Amino acid sequence: MKIITWNVNGIRAVLNKKALDWAFMQNADWLCLQEVKASPDQLSDEQQQALKYPFAWNPAQRPGYSGVATFYREPPDETLFGLDDPRFDAEGRVIRTRQQDFILYNIYFPNGQRGRERVEYKLEFYARLLEICDDLHCHGENIIITGDFNTAHTSMDLKNPEENNATSGFLPEEREWVQKFLDHHFVDAYRYLYPDRIQYTWWTYRFEARARGIGWRIDYFLLSESLIPHLKDVIIHEEVPGSDHCPVEIVMV
Repeated sequence: MKIITWNVNGIRAVLNKKALDWAFMQNADWLCLQEVKASPDQLSDEQQQALKYPFAWNPAQRPGYSGVATFYREPPDETLFGLDDPRFDAEGRVIRTRQQDFILYNIYFPNGQRGRERVEYKLEFYARLLEICDDLHCHGENIIITGDFNTAHTSMDLKNPEENNATSGFLPEEREWVQKFLDHHFVDAYRYLYPDRIQYTWWTYRFEARARGIGWRIDYFLLSESLIPHLKDVIIHEEVPGSDHCPVEIVMV
């Protein structure tokens, strides 16, 4: 089983660049895209024809903003949108699909870099999601959370941690919320397999950051502890262009 996550920073742009062709060629079972910044009816006929799988799509109410889409080879047993909370659901950040053996969350977590109010919003989003996941775990569900978490968990997960201690995305309170998920029966699949490896999934477009290796690892797969025996690999595809993020792939058996 293979799942790919990718913040595409505008699906129309990556389709125009043919960058999404790579993702569909991987024959993943699920392809989770974040920050699609469009609804399906905003795609041209040519762009729609380039979408090789059926999909669930959750656009933001605000045009050109946020939005997530989950593409699948086999139809899910259930599809839900949002966190059942009006504070968050207008921004098109969450798709939850149920398969026979697990629940898959495709999430574009809020960015807190527009001021303290958005940081608080982001922390409340984390809290609401964890509340739901705790309940699901109590009912024996297996969960996979993937997407752009907009937070680097530890100093290993960004090039310049000392310079970013006061930057949203590496604030202590944001990092603590990622840790809370790990304390509540989730595992960071990449760090579980590669505890000492340094790789990044996002680079600013400025300062030639990607070419210079100045990045952050903010795109994750968090798995319920019960799924760890099925984990085979997590691959960060740093070589794939098309966005300021790169795709991340998980392989499970």
